[in-house]
Amino acid sequence: MLDKAFSGFSVDDVDAARRFYGDVLGLPVRGDDLLWLDVPGTTGVLVYPKGDAHEPASYTVLNFPVRDVPGTVASLRERGVAFERYEGTPVETDDDFVFRGGGPLIAWFRDPAGNVLSVIQDDDA
Repeated sequence: MLDKAFSGFSVDDVDAARRFYGDVLGLPVRGDDLLWLDVPGTTGVLVYPKGDAHEPASYTVLNFPVRDVPGTVASLRERGVAFERYEGTPVETDDDFVFRGGGPLIAWFRDPAGNVLSVIQDDDA
């Protein structure tokens, strides 16, 4: 009965989201007013407009598993992505913007709408 699902989140500016997810992150993006991110291994992720009513998610809306978190952070920074620096918190990040305090390596960044995303260590990625 319930054999498929997809996640979604809002943005305030669909064009900015299209450029960020498509051009900066390199994901296949389709749609005009409603965007679909064609993320491998998923049925797709819906990005929908909320305009001025948008509030950035207070949690990580997308996690991208990668083999090399520090290398991916460096590569994305070269493409203009700003990573979050969490100082004095349980998830404190180092000078490379990577959390190394237990569990998989992880680094967080935001999309143009302020939604939190991450790259997370996955040796099978």
